[in-house]
Order: sequence, then C-alpha cells, then structure tokens
Amino acid sequence: MSTFDFLNTEAFTAFGQHVIWSDMVGNSVGLAALALGWRRSIWTWPAQLLSGLILVAAYSSAQLSGGVGKQLLVIGVAVWGWRQWQQGRQQAQDGSIAIRFASWRERGLLLVSAALGTLAVGGLFTAFPSLSWSPWADAYIFVGTLVAMVAQARGLVEFWFAWLLVDLVGVPLAFSSGLAFSGLVYVIYLALVLWGMRDWWLRSRATAPVLEGAPA
Repeated sequence: MSTFDFLNTEAFTAFGQHVIWSDMVGNSVGLAALALGWRRSIWTWPAQLLSGLILVAAYSSAQLSGGVGKQLLVIGVAVWGWRQWQQGRQQAQDGSIAIRFASWRERGLLLVSAALGTLAVGGLFTAFPSLSWSPWADAYIFVGTLVAMVAQARGLVEFWFAWLLVDLVGVPLAFSSGLAFSGLVYVIYLALVLWGMRDWWLRSRATAPVLEGAPA
C-alpha cells in the first residue's frame, strides 16, 4: 500500500462520520500552522506547506477537484509567504514578525481581488461541475483562503478577518462533504482566529507600523 493510499484509509468513525487519515492529519497540521501564525513564528509556513500536501489526498478521496486545486495554490502561496517573512524578519523588534493594519488602499485591493476571484473561480466551477459539487461556496473558500494567506504574508492584521469569513462557510461545507474532521477543525479554527485577531490587534495598536518599506 502506498503512502497516498494509506492516507485515504479510515482512521475511525464517530457519530456516524467516517474520518480518514489525510483529513485528520492534514487539518491537525493546519491547526498547528494557524497557532504558529498567531505566535508570529516563521514555522507557520512550512506547517501550511505540509498541511496542503496532505490535504490534497483528503480532497481527492472526496472527489473535490476544486479542493485539490485550492491546496495546490495554498502550497505555492506558503512557499511565497515563507520567503516574505524571511525577508522581513529583521524588521521585527523582538525577532518575530512585525505586524500592522493594512492601509485603505491595501484593504480595497484585498476586497476587489476577493470579489473578482470568487466570481472567476465560481464561474469556472459552474462551467465544469466535476470540479466541485458546491461551486460558489467552494469558490468563496478557495479565494478567501488565498486572500488570507497573502495578507498574512504581508503581516496584516486583516488576515484574521479573512479567515473568520472563510470559516463561516467552511464549517457547514466540510460537514456536508463528508469531511467530518475538517468541519471540527474549522470550529477550532474559529476560536483560534478570534484569539489571534485580538492578539494581533493589540500588538499593532501598541507598536509603530514598523513594516513600512517591507518587501512587496
């Protein structure tokens, strides 16, 4: 049995839901990645990279081609974000990553990108139903995840708000897709997001916006 085949075997059953190894392990690593992001640790990016690799197997087993595509893009953005944080690390006052609120221009760009991206991806999923059985919800999560990761890579507090909006759709979609552990982890994500949002908000208020001039 190959590693890929093993990852798609059942780990356990709970409350009538079958939990597969790739779903459980991939999302557990993703949960650790979010916690590392809250701590402003650069290790959040390798963790996101590993989570994406494992979740490719989970979404493949659920026949969610759109989810597979999302994870492949997540892997790419994780590599880029890792590089961004390595370049900006020396600008933090305590050796971790400095953070700030986005400018109004940056917020506008994030919102416009999210809206146009969702329309484009949703249209693609609608035109090719094999890519996703829930095209608009999947497109929303797909694009929202990428927007959140880009904002995180730039050290923007708004990345937590993006994750919060993704969670509001991600929880019901994961459960209805049969990925029970993903749904449970999304619920835990929600608690971490609220906690991390508060922490980054307070830190950004307490310090000057030292990331001005950070790598674009």
